[in-house]
Amino acid sequence: MPSRRSQIEMTKSERTDYIASAQTLIIVSNGKHGYPHPLPMWFGIDDDDSLLCTTFSKSQKVLNWQRDPKASLLIESGTVYSELQGVMIYAQTEILEDHQLVVDTLVKINSRGRELNEEQAAKLRESVQPNARKRVALRFIPERYITWDHRKLGGRY
Repeated sequence: MPSRRSQIEMTKSERTDYIASAQTLIIVSNGKHGYPHPLPMWFGIDDDDSLLCTTFSKSQKVLNWQRDPKASLLIESGTVYSELQGVMIYAQTEILEDHQLVVDTLVKINSRGRELNEEQAAKLRESVQPNARKRVALRFIPERYITWDHRKLGGRY
């Protein structure tokens, strides 16, 4: 009989769809005193499956990732055991200071799930410019995925 872990693991396609359907990502850096530093963030997805966020350049999480680029990321859902789903990602963090990359990331995050025409995209790009000035982009490059989808158990435990 297959292990419980293999029974609930998502396929790559299921994982990709699940991540794309989520609005919020819990990002975790390693704090200077050894405690995990988890925060909910909206995010975008790059063409290479990297996950993207922005934050203020002087934030604690940026300081944490400057010291140690390792990150744990979590997306989860479900309100009862039989519906629990999630993806945990171990990743390396890149801190991107280029203004245009920050703008591009803000546009990507703020347009998720919407098809923008050229005029709408230009307006969004213009509207995020002031916000981008004091921010950096965070690129999380996945190294390992751990997934679960308890719905696959069909109510059996």
